[in-house]
Amino acid sequence: MDVPIHRDRSIAALVARHDSDRIRTVGRYLVRHGTSRSVATAGLALLAETATEADIPLIQTIGLLSNHFGSLAARALEQLPDGIPALLWLADRVSGWGRVYVVEALCRLADPRARPWLLRRAADGDFLNGYFAAKVARVTAVHEAIADPAADSEVVDHTGALLSIMTECGGMGGTLAHHPQACAMLTAYAQQIAQLEPTLGRFTSIRALADDLTNGMTARLDWPPGHLDRIREMYAALLRRPGWAEHVQELLDDPNPVVRRRAWWAAGRLGLRLPDTQEK
Repeated sequence: MDVPIHRDRSIAALVARHDSDRIRTVGRYLVRHGTSRSVATAGLALLAETATEADIPLIQTIGLLSNHFGSLAARALEQLPDGIPALLWLADRVSGWGRVYVVEALCRLADPRARPWLLRRAADGDFLNGYFAAKVARVTAVHEAIADPAADSEVVDHTGALLSIMTECGGMGGTLAHHPQACAMLTAYAQQIAQLEPTLGRFTSIRALADDLTNGMTARLDWPPGHLDRIREMYAALLRRPGWAEHVQELLDDPNPVVRRRAWWAAGRLGLRLPDTQEK
């Protein structure tokens, strides 16, 4: 039996015609004891319509298998009167499609308690972040957070990640070209980064945004007269700052292969002479 992994109207209609306590009991049993993915999915689909706070641990547990169960788990937690803490717990522990489902649920709820997490940790570097980057930017009012002189480095770095994602997520989610505060965010981010030390993540974001300001959709935004040239120069000046080369050079032999690949990419963009060994 092929059970939908997203909320299904026919299942919702079925639940509405029957006693919710009985439906909930069946859902709990199938999730806890089902011996196939379809059976567990059927149970979770029933709980997504009828769950109570008592079901949170069960939903969170199966929700950890998030690529398949994440959508219904997020739906179940989202419809609870106070599901925000449970969603945040799950959001910290899932990736891939599961992260998309949970972050989108948090964005739909737009609860102030979720804003600190969304401002700092929603994007984890996965390609699928493109589905929710613009939603996070809108719901959390990133343009206000990044313009705050007291913004901490986590907010600044996460903003850079969101802006970078929004330069290349066309067809997935909203891009910078669709965000009404794009100019303000790009300007405030450059001003904040100028106060921080060089890191590989910061170089990656600045390089991506500088490229898009020259050749991408960002260059075609409705900039105030002369402002595009000024913001381009701000990003060019950031890339000329001392310290990038030394930091990247130190990471070329990092034991983490992901860090090492990113460092080799950055070294190429900085024009550094690479070791004579092939990157691993």
